[in-house]
Amino acid sequence: MHVVDGELPHPKLPLIPGHEIVGHVIAAGKNAKRFTAGARVGVPWMGHTCGTCKYCQADRENLCLNPEFTGYTLDGGYAEYVCADQNFCFAIPEGYTDVAAAPLMCAGLIGYRSFRMAGDARRLGIYGFGAAAHIIAQVAVHQQREVYAFTRPGDAEAMLLAQRCGAIWAGPSDALPPVELDAAIIFAPVGSLVPTALRAVARGGTVVCGGIHMSDIPSFPYELLWEERVIRSIANLTRHDAEEFLSIAPKVPVRTETTVFPLEQANEALDRLRRGRLQGAAVLVPQSPFV
Repeated sequence: MHVVDGELPHPKLPLIPGHEIVGHVIAAGKNAKRFTAGARVGVPWMGHTCGTCKYCQADRENLCLNPEFTGYTLDGGYAEYVCADQNFCFAIPEGYTDVAAAPLMCAGLIGYRSFRMAGDARRLGIYGFGAAAHIIAQVAVHQQREVYAFTRPGDAEAMLLAQRCGAIWAGPSDALPPVELDAAIIFAPVGSLVPTALRAVARGGTVVCGGIHMSDIPSFPYELLWEERVIRSIANLTRHDAEEFLSIAPKVPVRTETTVFPLEQANEALDRLRRGRLQGAAVLVPQSPFV
C-alpha cells in the first residue's frame, strides 16, 4: 500500500470499522512479547508503519508512505475480537474504565498532537468543541493556559461542556474572542473557520487544522495571513505522541464525557454524530463480556 500525496489509501473492503479500541489481550502471536494474555491495551488509528521509508527513518512515522490504519485498511473494533500489531498498541493508564479510556485512543491522541503543534500558546482557541476538544482543553488548563472555546452557533450544551472543561470563555464560532489568541486549533471539519481563526490570532500566531478531512477553505485576503501567522495541518500520530499523552492524561486527570451504545446500535451512534446530537464521545460496547 502506498499513499499518494494529499490522499488516504483506499479502504479495505469488506471492512470492520472502528478505530478507538480498548480491550484485553486474549492471546499473543508467536513473536509477540510486548503484552501478555489479560493485559488491557488500546489500539489507535495508526495501525502499522513500514519503518523503512524516508519519513519513518526520520522519526516522522505519522507521514509514512506505506501506512495501515485501524478501521480503514485494517479491520477495526466494531467487533468482539480484533487483531492488532503489538508495536502499535498501548497500555491503558490505571484509573480509567474501558469506556472512559476509549476516546483517549483517537480524540485524545490526535487532539494532543494538534495541541503540541500549537506551541506554547498561553491563550488557546479551540473551534469545534467535541470529543478531541473536551480532552485537550483539560490538558491546556492543567498547564495553566487560557482556553477560549468556539462552538456551533446556538449550541448551548457544547458551551456548557467547554465551561466544565475549564474554558474561561465560550461563544459561537462566528464571534471574535475577547482577547487576541496566541494559537487556535480547529477540530470542526469546516474550511470557513480557517480565515475566522486567522482573524482571532495575534501576530505570529498559529492556526492548526486537526482533522483528516475539511470542507474547502474559502479565499481570504492575504492580510489575514500576513504578520507571520501560520496555518498547519495534522496527519495521524506518532507512537511518541501516544506514550507522552497517555503519561500526562492521568496526571491532569483527563475526564472523558461519553455516551454508551451497544454494538448493535452503531448506526444510531453514527447518525447522532452526523447530526451533532452528541456531547463528548460515543462508545460502542459489545453485549457479551470479556472472557
